Amino acid sequence: MAVRRIRVEDDPILRMKCKEVREFNKGLEMLIDDMFDTMYKANGVGLAAPQIGILKRIVVIDDCDGHKFELINPQIVEAEGEQVSTEGCLSLPGHIGEVKRPLKVTVRAFNKKGEEIEMHAEEQLAVIISHELDHLEGILYKDKATDYRLNDPQGKKR
Repeated sequence: MAVRRIRVEDDPILRMKCKEVREFNKGLEMLIDDMFDTMYKANGVGLAAPQIGILKRIVVIDDCDGHKFELINPQIVEAEGEQVSTEGCLSLPGHIGEVKRPLKVTVRAFNKKGEEIEMHAEEQLAVIISHELDHLEGILYKDKATDYRLNDPQGKKR
């Protein structure tokens, strides 16, 4: 497969709304494989298609806790509770921020075979899903973040 270039902050494609996927075929499967390869190469836990310049409603996620999957045309159909998480993003390298997200989400989507799926996620996985789905609407986490800042590995705020 291939590692794609990750688009960063000032790229206008990150602010565009994505279109629904209508065809489930080998090309889609190859794109999803490329997205996983790109995400892993960048040490990420999630990647949305616009982050590699593709305006389609696709995200891939691997929360390093045994949950690895693609979500095509995803929609959060239920959200409850609230949590504040520290987030970063492959498209905003070197920064972090505190973001308020749902504690639990239920999402409906399709897998790469075109089968409808529904999943429930809590805590960190709910954060990852919410973050990635925002990308499909042209929203970056910094738009919602408080205390958005450079990430200093020694804990100093800049």
